[in-house]
Amino acid sequence: METRRLPVEVITYILSFLPIADRKEASLVNHTWYFAAQDSLRQENILYNIPATSASLAAIESLARRRVRCVSLTSLDSSTVSRDVIQAVSCHLGPHLQSLCLRGSSLTETAFVHLLLACPRLSSLDLSGCNSLFMSGTLLSKPETISQARRALTNLQELNLAGLRYLSDLSFNRLTGCAPHLARLSLARCHLTFEFDPYRGSSNYNSSALLSFRNLLRFLKERASSLRALDLSGTSITSPAMRSLVQVEGLRLRELVLQNCSDLSNEAIGLLCTHQPHLTVLDLTGCSELSDRAALAVSAGLRALQSLGLGKLQRLTDGGFLGIAELRSLQRLDLSECSLVSGSELVKVCSTPELRPSLASLSFAFCSLLRDSSVLSLARSLSPSLRVLDLSSCVSITNVSIQAISSHLPRLTVLRLAWCKELTDWGLLGVEEPREERNHRRENLEQDPKVLSDSAWNESQKQHRASLQALEQLQELDLMACSKLTDSSIAKVIRFPALRRLALSLLPEITDASLVAVARGCQSLEQLSMSHCGKLTDKGFLEAASSLRRLQHLVLSGCSQLTRQTLMAISRECRQLKSLDVSMCHGISMADIELFQAQLPLQTCVQSRFVGGADLSFTL
Repeated sequence: METRRLPVEVITYILSFLPIADRKEASLVNHTWYFAAQDSLRQENILYNIPATSASLAAIESLARRRVRCVSLTSLDSSTVSRDVIQAVSCHLGPHLQSLCLRGSSLTETAFVHLLLACPRLSSLDLSGCNSLFMSGTLLSKPETISQARRALTNLQELNLAGLRYLSDLSFNRLTGCAPHLARLSLARCHLTFEFDPYRGSSNYNSSALLSFRNLLRFLKERASSLRALDLSGTSITSPAMRSLVQVEGLRLRELVLQNCSDLSNEAIGLLCTHQPHLTVLDLTGCSELSDRAALAVSAGLRALQSLGLGKLQRLTDGGFLGIAELRSLQRLDLSECSLVSGSELVKVCSTPELRPSLASLSFAFCSLLRDSSVLSLARSLSPSLRVLDLSSCVSITNVSIQAISSHLPRLTVLRLAWCKELTDWGLLGVEEPREERNHRRENLEQDPKVLSDSAWNESQKQHRASLQALEQLQELDLMACSKLTDSSIAKVIRFPALRRLALSLLPEITDASLVAVARGCQSLEQLSMSHCGKLTDKGFLEAASSLRRLQHLVLSGCSQLTRQTLMAISRECRQLKSLDVSMCHGISMADIELFQAQLPLQTCVQSRFVGGADLSFTL
């Protein structure tokens, strides 16, 4: 039976067995396969990114037939094209939309209200950075418009107002007043006033000039029974304000994000943990005044915590983790840029099975005190659960760490090792370099790169050591600036069928051999960065380009030997390419770039991604 006659349901079932990247490729066969691929990707979890261009109009009609529920509109302004896109979305998609993102748009109030009233089922609305909407202060000022907006936003549960410099108490009250069932609110980077009281005892909180904490507190008291997530990142919230917030009667937050709130004290976090014990997500990244006392308060008071961000806390030490065993439900821990943390206390906890949290994501990025012994212990302990590991700029780790990761963490999907300059070919190949042969092998490597590769590979098989290639489920790998790596390991072990993002920038010794090997071994690549790899030539790209047909983003800045021949190969083979960086490539002229752009096909006007996961795109 010809596949074009198969029912969509049958094709959907077949595609469900394929990896995401393969389903994307299959969606390009024809319209039937395209729709089947969308069904197999659980369309309700996909956010479609639609730019304000004339090419989007036909795509919107196509999406309407699939009853798309999540849309992000970009580059909206007061132009005729933007009005046409808004009209098309309102007409074709509005009745079914549940999530609408207008982040950073400059649309007019009239256009926004028209779009809003056409979306009666919205549950999520993102207006972050839409400053033009709030500049005049007249948004939703007409009584008839407010009544219509209330009907449209009656089901709204999530509202993002981050980065709005003109947001005032009056406009905040108007907008939130139309959404009685809000559960998630973001006011990150808004100009909230905490010390100044403009009302002087009055209960009429409707200032058109500023956004006050007093008015926010009133809102929290009114919505305490329904509000579950709050983001006040980048505000100047004070400890007294935090005390008032967490003690609001009936408020039971599940998620609280306080990134870069530099005025918060350890005492404020203690109060938070006492009065909001049901938190499952807490992010204190960049709260520079916090120390071990805050971390200990979190461990003692937030037993249900699943995600904890403590990055950029320069006063935090290992002593802050003495009670981390109490966080039995913890799945994500971010300790990036905590320069006094070595991980020793976490190692102790993870070494005891009955106390060990089931961490799925762990970041020690820029923690210079982290040592191989800690990485080895954590790799052994977290083997069943860990999927994401970030050790970027952990400058003290060596081949021992990469071999421990390769041996004990085969389920990793994301591994970041950027700027770990002590890593060498031996580590990636899974071989411990004999001391007496170290200098000899280095000389052989300089004479013939294949000597180390072949002998090391054979030795690793004899010793049954795991090479990096054991991480078969990798989807993202970052080896940027691991400057001791050469073709000897890169060309041998970077072979991951599911790999989608790879960073090999600032590896001065790799050549076309690595490029070709990577292209052939990682044919699902969508993002590849090889900037400042000075030994790459046109010959490598002429050979590799045909294996990089899924590539969407390519960074080649500073690759001085590349010429227009590379651009021609890329334009011929990489037809899904969306961005290319060839800055500081002295062999490529502006005329070459213009010719390259002229040869590219019209790029898809609709990109999409899982709301909670990997990026996707479909050509319509």
